[in-house]
Amino acid sequence: MAFDRAAPGVGKLQGDTGMRYSRIKTITAVALTAMLAANAALAQAADEPRGRAQAASMHAASKQTASKQRVSKPTSSNPAQLLAFVDDYARHHDFSGSVLIVERGKPLLARQYGLANRAFAIRNDASTKYKIASITKVFTAVLILQLHEQGRLELDAPMRRYLPDYRGSGGDRVSVRQLLNHTSGLVNFDQVTDAAQAIRGGLPNYQLPHTARELLDDYCSGDLVHEPGTKFDYNNCDYIALGLIVERIHGQSYEQVLQQRILDPLGLKDTGMLHQRDIVAGLADTYFRRDDSKALTPDLPAYPENWYAAGAMYSTAADLARFADAWFGGRLIGDKALAAMIAPGLDDYGFGVWSYPVRIDGRRYHAVKRPGRIMGAQAQLYRIVEAGLTVVVLANTDATDLDEFVARIGKHAIGKQAAEGQASDKHADDKPTID
Repeated sequence: MAFDRAAPGVGKLQGDTGMRYSRIKTITAVALTAMLAANAALAQAADEPRGRAQAASMHAASKQTASKQRVSKPTSSNPAQLLAFVDDYARHHDFSGSVLIVERGKPLLARQYGLANRAFAIRNDASTKYKIASITKVFTAVLILQLHEQGRLELDAPMRRYLPDYRGSGGDRVSVRQLLNHTSGLVNFDQVTDAAQAIRGGLPNYQLPHTARELLDDYCSGDLVHEPGTKFDYNNCDYIALGLIVERIHGQSYEQVLQQRILDPLGLKDTGMLHQRDIVAGLADTYFRRDDSKALTPDLPAYPENWYAAGAMYSTAADLARFADAWFGGRLIGDKALAAMIAPGLDDYGFGVWSYPVRIDGRRYHAVKRPGRIMGAQAQLYRIVEAGLTVVVLANTDATDLDEFVARIGKHAIGKQAAEGQASDKHADDKPTID
């Protein structure tokens, strides 16, 4: 089972994020320096594009850091200082939501701020559920890697092997791996590029219900927009296709497989899939800030299930932290699959996550981040691998820059550097309005 092949080349993010109002800001890809892996794959690296060699190198380092996190000494800073920082940032940046920081399974801080419902002044609390948008992609990637570990799926097989009736031109050219790392070249069906446009015209692809199959056939099956494997192009169609592959192999709905393979085994009772017809008790309402008045406005009506395996889940901070510890702790996928998932390819993207180095107090760490955003719903799942540190930040407005918030929390939790003003990581500006 070949986990260690990576997409060629290193480039800049140029494509649309899925379901968003604004263009995602360009991520500058960095050359990650890591130890050489003594295997046959790297023997060919000199003749392959630079991105493949870099990702394979980081793959080797990822396996070591994934195991080292279990034996590293605690690195957290003073809890009182950490609490003071989080409270101060939340107060000064209009944060509404939940923050949870966990180090190797031990909670360091849990705080809630603001209102889950502004009309009735219902406050966010520890049990509040939030829309987690594209954090859903992490769950989907784990389900795909489980199938690969079971020998039921090959990452480098064309998508048509698992979706034989797929009508797009890339069915025989796009691999499962390229769907996972957003280098497929599938057409992106999201045409709304900013909030003003959405207010004028709504969200045309999400104002009527669609099955996942309809989404794939009607919106994700055109001609390829670039050669597979050559360019990072963020696109929810990739993960819609992956969700359907999960269904095809298991012979069950994506939601059933998610429940049986991840949610039930981990006891994630406050996590699930959103459906417009369902009432989710304790789910925070979401609000976005209008460009014209700056007022917080209830999100535009939409069918959440249309985001499907790319972004239709809800969860709590506690459930996501438990999921992260199981994901990195070997309870969901093995070390080899984890290393492949968090090995950075084009634009530092692995399988469903961004993966890159950060420096804290002069020491280099491996950070793994998954943001999510749909209108006013914001979510961040952030892991500093060697420290076994998980930061979960969930918000029900778009008033706060969560990329900056999680980066500063991570550095403040580990060392004093954040207090000295060096508080952001290199992906702090990656802010898709909807992804």
